[in-house]
Formats: sequence, C-alpha cells, structure tokens
Amino acid sequence: QEHLKLLAKLARSLIKKDFTAALRAAGSGEEIVALVEGALADKPAPAPAAAPAAGAAAPGAAEAGHGRHAAEADAGRPRTLVAVTACPTGIAHTYMAADSLAAAAKEAGVDLQVETQGSGGATPLDPAVIEAASAVIFAVDVDVREKERFAGKPVIQSPVKRAIDEPAVMVREALAAADDPNARRVSGVAEIGAQAGSPADGHIGAKLKRALLTGVSYMIPFVAGGGLLIALGFLLGGYNITAVADQVVLENSIVNLPEGGLLAYLGAVAFKIGQLSMGFLVPALAGYIAYALADRPGIAPGFTAGAVAGFMGAGFLGGLGGGLLAGWFAHWHSTLPAPRWLRGLMPVVIIPLLASIVASGAMFLFLGGPIAALTAGLNGWLSGMTGTSAVILGVILGLMMCFDLGGPVNKVAYSFAVAGLGAGSIANQAPWQIMAAVMAAGMVPPLAMALATVLDRRRFSLAERENGKAAWLLGASFISEGAIPFAAAGPLRVIPASMIGGAVTGALSMAAGVPSQAPHGGFFVFFAIGNLLMFVVSILAGVVVTALADIALKRYAVGRAGRPEAAKAGTPAGAEAAAADASRQPAV
Repeated sequence: QEHLKLLAKLARSLIKKDFTAALRAAGSGEEIVALVEGALADKPAPAPAAAPAAGAAAPGAAEAGHGRHAAEADAGRPRTLVAVTACPTGIAHTYMAADSLAAAAKEAGVDLQVETQGSGGATPLDPAVIEAASAVIFAVDVDVREKERFAGKPVIQSPVKRAIDEPAVMVREALAAADDPNARRVSGVAEIGAQAGSPADGHIGAKLKRALLTGVSYMIPFVAGGGLLIALGFLLGGYNITAVADQVVLENSIVNLPEGGLLAYLGAVAFKIGQLSMGFLVPALAGYIAYALADRPGIAPGFTAGAVAGFMGAGFLGGLGGGLLAGWFAHWHSTLPAPRWLRGLMPVVIIPLLASIVASGAMFLFLGGPIAALTAGLNGWLSGMTGTSAVILGVILGLMMCFDLGGPVNKVAYSFAVAGLGAGSIANQAPWQIMAAVMAAGMVPPLAMALATVLDRRRFSLAERENGKAAWLLGASFISEGAIPFAAAGPLRVIPASMIGGAVTGALSMAAGVPSQAPHGGFFVFFAIGNLLMFVVSILAGVVVTALADIALKRYAVGRAGRPEAAKAGTPAGAEAAAADASRQPAV
C-alpha cells in the first residue's frame, strides 16, 4: 500500500511543470533529493532561477489573468469546479488525469478541487466544496463511488485518458455546462438528460464498458488476496493440502497441531482463507456490475445473482449476465414514479427485493443452465489446449497486453485471465497458465524500454533515460504503464516493438505451461508462480526482442531525424536541444 502511494505521488509530481523545471534547474544532488522529498511530503516546488525572467517576459499574460480574476470578483460569482478521476487499477492514470485537470484549471483561472479514487485510497471532497461547485467533471473508466453526493450538478464525463490528453477542453466544457440550463446533470442514482453523441460519453456502449470495468476493479482484491493465500498454502502445506485442508482447520488448532506440524496447519489455514476469498469472485463481479448500473440498490441483487451463478456452475460468464440483468432491472425500477410514502422504502427494500427475484429467478429458470454448459465447454477447451493451440492463445494474449499499455485492449485480456483464475486447480492448470502468460507479457514493455536505454544510451534523451530507470521497477511489478512515456514519444516505434516481444513471451509461457495463481505482482509474487525459471526466461526473451526491435526502428527507420540530442553531446546547441526534447517528454 505504501509503495502504491509512493508511485502515485511521484506520478503526480512529474506531471507538474514547476516541479520538473525545478529539477532541471537543480545544481547538485542534494537539491534534487530535497525536491523529491518535498514532493513526497506534498510541499510546493520552489520556482527555478529562470522563472522570474520568464515571468517578466510575459507581463500581458499576468495582466490578462489579473483582469479575468477581477472580472469574476466584480461579477460576484467566482467559477469553481470539482472533479473525480478513477481508472481500473488506480495507480497511474488516476493521478495523472487529476493533475492535468488541476493544471489546466489553474491556467484558466478556475478553482478546481479533484477527488482521486485510486488504489492509494481516496479522500472525499468536502460537501461544502461540492455544494459551491458550478459543475463536476467525471474522468473515469470505472463507476464513481458515492455518486449521489454530486446530485443536481451539471456534469461532463469522459474516459480518464481524455483528461490527460485534453484537460483544457474538458474544463471549458464544464464551464459551458454550468451556464447551460439543459446540460446533463447528476441524479441520486444515475446521470440523466444525456444527449446522444455528447462528449460526456453517456451512450449505452460506454455505460456497459464502465459497468464491466467497475465489476472487474472491485473483484481484483478478492482474487489477488485469495490467489496469493492459496499459493502460500501450497508452499507451506504441499500440494495435497487441497484434500485435507477442511479437516485440518476444523479438527486442529495452534495448540493441537496435525500430522506435519506447524507448517501443515498454517498451510491449511492459508489455503482455506484463500479458497473462501476466491469464492467471492463471481458474486463480487456481479454485485459491482449491478452497482455501476443502479448504484446502491443494485448491490444486493447483483451479489445474489452472482451467488446463484456460482451455485449453478455458470462461472464468471454467469456473473456477467446476472450482474447486468440485476443492475438493469434495478435501474429501470428506480426511474418509475412511486407514492411519497413509499419512496423511502424503494432503494432499501422494494428495488433490491424485486431485482433479486427477477435476476436470480432468471438465472435459475432460464439462463443458468445454458451459461453453465457454455462455461463447462470453455473450461474443457482451455484445459485441452496443448501444443500449437496453446502457443497461438499465448501469442494473442501477448499482443493484446502490449497493444495499448493499460488501455481497453490490455484490460480485456487481463480481465479474461483474472475472471477465469478461480476455475484453476492442480488438475486443471490452464486458467493459471493464461494468467501467467498475461502477466509475463504485460511486464515486457517497461522492462524492454529500460533495457533499450542501457544498450543504446546515446539514442535516448536524458528524460527517456531517467524514465528508463523507473521502468525497471515498474516492469518488475507488472505495471505496464511504465512504458507510456516512451510510447507517447514514439508510438509507431514502441507499440509494434512491444507487441512483437509480448507475443514471444506469451507463446513461450504457454508452451512451457507456466502457471500463476496470483493476478498481479510480477516478480514479487514468485512463490505463486510454478516453473519460475521458464517464467523468467519467457520474459527475458520478450524483453530482449522488444529492446532490439525498438533500437533498430529508432536507428534505421527514424534515422538521423529521430536521434536525440546525444548525437551533438558536448555542444551548446546539443545541450539546448536536449533540454527542449526533455521538456516534451511525458512522465509517469
């Protein structure tokens, strides 16, 4: 948890112009250490030495800003906005979007307060701040938590990536929405008044995507904790722990150890806790899909439909169907008029009751059997995959994981692997093998970019080399976003090279039958990975292929026009070009 908070703070600092300018102006290692420590302590970065001159060079801008603020004060209605940012993993994009919006609002003379709903925790906005806001911006790929706090506010909604790419446009759209009486607004349950094709991205496809990603996002902690505990149980108690865990846990204790001693008992306890945690996989998926569609009234029907899907053997496909059905019915029922005396019972009793009956009843009567048959067929197909078919699946998963570095295609492959993880067992390791291939391929891009900056330093700018140092840790932790700075600077070079290496890694991992019971963590969950040697070999092969391909494309396809300042290192013009190039490099 502390590691995630540290990454989030560094990501937020590196996107701030004053912080990066102060770093470039630092004259010693001690100054850099002080700047970084200040950033981690949330202290403002000191202005670089050149800042006064730059400020003096543009008095018109300062006067214009002063005039704008004065006009707002005269009008008696200072413009204020609030925003919420959230991505499925909540590590990098959540905080990059928040600071991009904050910087754009500051330049526009607008007061903006942002709530980041990331993995490092979220500090809710003060209700008084929300009440005073003219409009709200939702830059999210998952559903907003406690959305009813913003009820009645004009809203602009988009994927989190747009807030990073076009923050100024979103701020302008929010200000325009605040002045538009017909603008889309937030209700206590869901947004209303959306217009087709609006930039708020409220069409049915986007809503379904957000609902599915919300379900996956809330499901991952159950899978991550459960998978690691099951792996720890195997490590301590051996692979026969599956047959005796229930008996050991019920009949023994810490003072009445079973045959095998303390390790066998702790292994049984860890395995059982992990197994119970994994049992929430389908209910949590369905429950939070329904929550994303219908807010709180959808949670109970969604969990119930997910439990029914698990009971009938419909697996994660049944959870998807049950969650969507429960959420849709709960949302539809919440839009129906109700007598005043019944309104208080609607979200607490009536809607959950009726939605549970409809969704779970449909699972029992109509949907559960066919979906269970489909799930059994899919599991049988995956279990029977060997040789060429397994390699082809590994290639496809590797290509998807490296296509957009944490984007929608990457999330589809990752969600597919995580959703099937609960079906894995000692006798059926195919779902674990898919998870290993996905995780290994996702580690390739950042590690490969880090290696490329070491193999051919002079073809990478100073900023890229610094990003390469951070990419070692990000790649080892299975954070594909570590390659985003490189992809942003040269997408037509980095993305194809990464996809080639990812395909190689996925194919080798599947061919070797490497299993992983952990859905995240990279090298740091080594104890949850079987055949660790081939896991490492597969990753190294993909990393080397991608690094060499990127260097080749940078050297031969881009040519001299693509060479950074290092070609002229040692000359004043080269140093000036280096600074200009480094200033354009995005950072995570």
